[in-house]
Amino acid sequence: MSTTTCQVVGFLLSVLGLAGCIAATGMDTWSTQDLYDNPVTSVFQYEGLWQSCVRQSSGFTECRPYFTILGLPAMLQAVRALMVVGIVLGAIGLLVSIFALKCIRIGNMEDSAKANMTLTSGIMFIISGICAIAGVSVFANMLVTNFWMSTANMYTGMGGMVQTVQTRYTFGSALFVGWVAGGLTLIGGVMMCIACRGLAPEETNYKTVSYHASGHNVAYKPGGFKASTGFGSNTKNKKIYGGGARTEDEVQSHPSKYDYV
Repeated sequence: MSTTTCQVVGFLLSVLGLAGCIAATGMDTWSTQDLYDNPVTSVFQYEGLWQSCVRQSSGFTECRPYFTILGLPAMLQAVRALMVVGIVLGAIGLLVSIFALKCIRIGNMEDSAKANMTLTSGIMFIISGICAIAGVSVFANMLVTNFWMSTANMYTGMGGMVQTVQTRYTFGSALFVGWVAGGLTLIGGVMMCIACRGLAPEETNYKTVSYHASGHNVAYKPGGFKASTGFGSNTKNKKIYGGGARTEDEVQSHPSKYDYV
C-alpha cells in the first residue's frame, strides 16, 4: 500500500470514527429497560449520558434531562469526561490531518512538515479512540454490575419468590456504536502513524574520499636504485623505472604495481 493511500484511508476511518463518537455521545439509548421478565409493558424506559426517556405504548415519548451534576454517579461523570475528551482530541486531529494530506499542497510546505503533522494527528486519533472505547467499556461494566445486583435483590425471600419488582437495564445501541466508532478512530490513527514514515524525507549520505598529498614519492625497482624528491628543487625529479628515466608527473599519471606511496 502506497503512502498516499495509507494516509487517505486512515483519514477516512478517523473521520467516520469521530462522527460515530459524536453520535454515540448524543444518543439516549446507552441503557435500555430489560424486558426479559416482562415482555409486554405499556412503558419502556431508556437512559443516556444527558437525559432519561420514557416511551409509552401510545407512541408518546417524554425525556427528562439530568439537571444536576453533583448528584450523578461518579462513573457516569467519568464516562462523560472520557467521551468529551475523545471528541475534542479527534476534532483537533482532524483539523491537523487535513493540512497534512499529501494530496493537498499548501504554499511551500515541505514533506518533513507534513510528516510531523501526520504523526501528530495520528497520535491524537489513537488517544481519541482509546478514550471512546474506555468510556463505553466503563459504562458497560456499570450496567453489568447494576443488572446482577438488581437480579439478586428481586429474587429474595422464601422459596425464591419475587418480593420486589425493580427495573433492570441492559446494553443499548449507543454502546455498540461507541465501540465501533472508537475502534475505527484507533485504526485510522495507527494508519496515519504508519503513513508518516513514508512522508519523511530520506537522509542522503554522500561517500567522500579524502586525498592526502605525499611529500615523498618513493619507487622501488629490483636491480635499480631509490630516488626521492626534494622540497627545494625546481627541477622535476626523475626515477629509474624499467630501464629508462621518466619524470615524476609521468610516474604519477601511469602508476604500476611497483609504486608505493
